[in-house]
Amino acid sequence: MSDSSNFSFPHRTPVFTAVIVLLAFGAFAFLARKIYVPHATTVNAIEGVRTPEERKALLVEHHAKEAVTATSYGWVDQKAGVVRLPVDRAIELTVRDHAKK
Repeated sequence: MSDSSNFSFPHRTPVFTAVIVLLAFGAFAFLARKIYVPHATTVNAIEGVRTPEERKALLVEHHAKEAVTATSYGWVDQKAGVVRLPVDRAIELTVRDHAKK
């Protein structure tokens, strides 16, 4: 039979293993960050691509034009006799026409 009291366990092995595991985890985290995190912190201007401020200014301008279009009279196609009415007036005319039916 073997005597279990003669068995000696090296006390540094658990500490050494823990250090190796932590180093491996650190290396993995470093490589993952290096691969997945974008390298550039700023984006270079690309022709045709607008900044958020430029897009917001264009949107405000577009909304202003749409508001003028929705509240004024104008020709859509003068040859065909198609006109643009303000939305409120178009609603009034539509309600009046449906009330007659």
